[in-house]
Amino acid sequence: MKILFLGDVVGISGRSMILNNLLSKIKDKKIDFVVVNGENAADTGMGLTESICKDFFNCGVDVITTGNHVWAQKETVSHIEKENRLLRPRNLFAASPGKGFGIFTAKNEMKVGVLNLMGNVFMKKCEDVFESADKFLQKYKLKEHYDFLIVDFHAEVTSEKMAIGHFFDGKATLVVGTHTHIPTNDERVLKNGTAYQTDAGMCGDYDSVIGMNKENSINRFLKKKSIKHFPAIGDATLCGVIVDCDIETGLAKKIEKFIYGGELKNSH
Repeated sequence: MKILFLGDVVGISGRSMILNNLLSKIKDKKIDFVVVNGENAADTGMGLTESICKDFFNCGVDVITTGNHVWAQKETVSHIEKENRLLRPRNLFAASPGKGFGIFTAKNEMKVGVLNLMGNVFMKKCEDVFESADKFLQKYKLKEHYDFLIVDFHAEVTSEKMAIGHFFDGKATLVVGTHTHIPTNDERVLKNGTAYQTDAGMCGDYDSVIGMNKENSINRFLKKKSIKHFPAIGDATLCGVIVDCDIETGLAKKIEKFIYGGELKNSH
């Protein structure tokens, strides 16, 4: 069983790279299940649309996760209520539309749970993520409710991400961070069998500032007059992880970084 997780897709550059390459990568790597964080996939680099969701599903994506920009496109509020494969952070306040967890069927017919969480430190206010995670684990169990569990932790701070990784160790197949758009070099299988990486990185143009136009970004930091922020549109890199899973335990046997194309070059 192989799972591919791809980090935050940024703008048309990141979308195009996925649409043009994902199906071939799924075939080459013999991937059974694909999760993509799509919260920056719109042309503006903020949010996503129904059309973008359909394009992703048509090119091999099984589930789309999100984060703090999930409501940036107004249509998402209604679309997420009818599209179960689109998730928002589970620990958003209870009245939020949509769901933060689902159980899905992989290409090999195995059941995959996908949990979307958001951090509390330096992020938009939401319910306590550790309390939410604890409640989740009291209700759902690996190999009882699903064969595998993927946790997308959308958070700013590395310490909070690492703590969540250890909190789920032995209870999830994969815990991977999103939001900071930079692939970390710490992919590993934790002591109790959970695959972990602090941040998956982004699917976007790395000749940029976390996917956004670099000149405009610098002007904003210099407090110079700048035009409305927009994504970089050069060749994108796909960034994420591939996890080889143990069918018997639901835990990870191996995790490897996946980086393809663009400024970060081809690693596969």
